Amino acid sequence: MKKFLIPIGLFAALGLLLAYGLRLNPRRIPSPLIGKPLPQFDLPVLQNPGQTLNNADLRGHVVLINVWASWCVACREEHPLLIDLARQKIVPIIGVSYKDKPHDALAELKVSGDPYKTVLVDANGHAAINWGVYGVPETFVVDRNGIIRYKQIGPITPRAWQQKLLPLVRRLQG
Repeated sequence: MKKFLIPIGLFAALGLLLAYGLRLNPRRIPSPLIGKPLPQFDLPVLQNPGQTLNNADLRGHVVLINVWASWCVACREEHPLLIDLARQKIVPIIGVSYKDKPHDALAELKVSGDPYKTVLVDANGHAAINWGVYGVPETFVVDRNGIIRYKQIGPITPRAWQQKLLPLVRRLQG
């Protein structure tokens, strides 16, 4: 009888850990990059592949960096909000086309509208990996010094914009 107590105890402990894990929100994964400089990048511009943009080009500006893809359903979900934000001109939005074909990204922007000040091409996903991107869409708030101040995992919702991102952007611009 005693030889069954250890496996039963281990099974019960594993069950409790699983139950706890299922209660966690996967969108609340803390990024180890918050408060640190945006990892170095030098990516081609979608509309002009001979031109590149890098960290130094963003210095002095508070920006949103939105990692997206034409094949991403959730990206299409947040796109109308990005269009609205671009019209309001509160903060520049830099798009990063993640593991996408340039002609597909351009076609998507032509159909859905282009909310981005600039769109960069991360065809192999290396920059996104360095930034800790788990999937698309993800959006970063980067301050004037190139420091990541916030990371939104998943689509930006009107509530997330009003309650988290907009107050942070205004404070950083202040």
